Amino acid sequence: MPDTNAIITALTTICGAKSVITDADETAPYLTDWRKHYTGTATAVVHPGSTDEVSRVLAYANEHGVPIVPQGGNTGLCGGATPDTSGDAIVLSLKRMDQVLSLDLKSNTMVVQAGCILETIQRSAEAEGLLFPLDFGSRGTCRIGGNLSTNAGGLGVVRYGNARALCLGLEVVVPDGRVMNLLSPLKKDNTGYDLKNLFIGSEGTLGIITAATLQLFPAHQAVVTAFAGLRDIDAAISLLNLCQSASGGRVTTFELMPKSIIDNVMEHYPDTVQPIADIPAFSAFIEISSTAPTDAMPGLDGTMPLNNLMEGILEASLEDELINDATIATSGNQRAALWAIRELTPESEIKAGVAYKSDISIPIEHMAEFYHRAAAAAEAIAPGVRVFGFGHLGDGNLHYNLCIPRQGHPDFMALFPEFDTMLSGLLKQYGGSISAEHGIGQKKRHLLRDAKDATALAVMEAIKKALDPNGIMNPGKIL
Repeated sequence: MPDTNAIITALTTICGAKSVITDADETAPYLTDWRKHYTGTATAVVHPGSTDEVSRVLAYANEHGVPIVPQGGNTGLCGGATPDTSGDAIVLSLKRMDQVLSLDLKSNTMVVQAGCILETIQRSAEAEGLLFPLDFGSRGTCRIGGNLSTNAGGLGVVRYGNARALCLGLEVVVPDGRVMNLLSPLKKDNTGYDLKNLFIGSEGTLGIITAATLQLFPAHQAVVTAFAGLRDIDAAISLLNLCQSASGGRVTTFELMPKSIIDNVMEHYPDTVQPIADIPAFSAFIEISSTAPTDAMPGLDGTMPLNNLMEGILEASLEDELINDATIATSGNQRAALWAIRELTPESEIKAGVAYKSDISIPIEHMAEFYHRAAAAAEAIAPGVRVFGFGHLGDGNLHYNLCIPRQGHPDFMALFPEFDTMLSGLLKQYGGSISAEHGIGQKKRHLLRDAKDATALAVMEAIKKALDPNGIMNPGKIL
């Protein structure tokens, strides 16, 4: 591998001096992950301004064996965009490649550079009366290349699917610097292997996504938001199915919220409005939306059709004892107040203290049994542990987080390997996954070999070796 000066000279020649950062203070934000669990070092941070520059950087790195760590908004939750401590790597940031390249109103598609911020994409679609439904709390800082690299999900998966379902095409630079143009907006193209989906979810270990063709949808004309106190988790599943059937599959968001996390939000954000008088062990945050203009028009009674629909669903659920109380937002302020409870959940966890974070998926039929067995096992490992298991019930995705007991613990983080073993074992029993939408990165690499089918893992390793024989792409991640 060339010495540092030779690498800096090569990067400067390709991208320009202003796009190559070596100063310790300036590189620091790129070397630590969002949760501050992983910190590495790097020879430099480089900001290419075009696909051609990315291509030339990779060609140089591949020829000389220089590791490359791709990075978008650095909002990942598994350390997938953080270099190791060797200091050999180059962090390749896509921040300069942040443009919406085109928007086609005939096909409802948009082509964007990989460094485009998610919220910019959303706003560009909204300006044309359209919707890009990928959404989560980091929308203002995360970038679409990173979203695609982890196959991110978020709040609208139950209706629109995850990042993979919303992407029609990609432009990718493979490790030797060649550019693969798969940006076609075609929805049907059966010309061999589905290479696009090979790179989505690969966390930059096979190549670098430089642009994407995204699917847009008609904008929502009417939305109804509700919060319901549940009998139990199984009742939540019955309520979800009722909402889906009654609304014709128009459920956009369905979140399971335990009392523990709601209480935590209320404790750390006391201005938050408690949605119902008595919060039971589990509640549901629900949103149903419609693209039909008629659903946004009040009827003779002054209420909108979706509100009436939600009222009927909740009344039937009360009669069937699926829920014990509920509220429906009747104004923008009330809707914002309900959303605040969900949106403040991650921040309230940080304020609560050290927490073991997980991002798992479980077949919905086993959700309740898994939840309670895992809670009992966590309590046995750390008496008094607070279980903050919340998330996207509609697609079986839970953020099953375990927070330090209120009375404290002498070394709570030392228990994390035991939590790993416990959750992985239960997930295997129930046919679940150790990663639903956050990826593997560094955090879950040690768990993958036991969690993944042996043949599937061997195929993954063969693909990695074939595409990246010199092992320069995001080393130490996934495999």
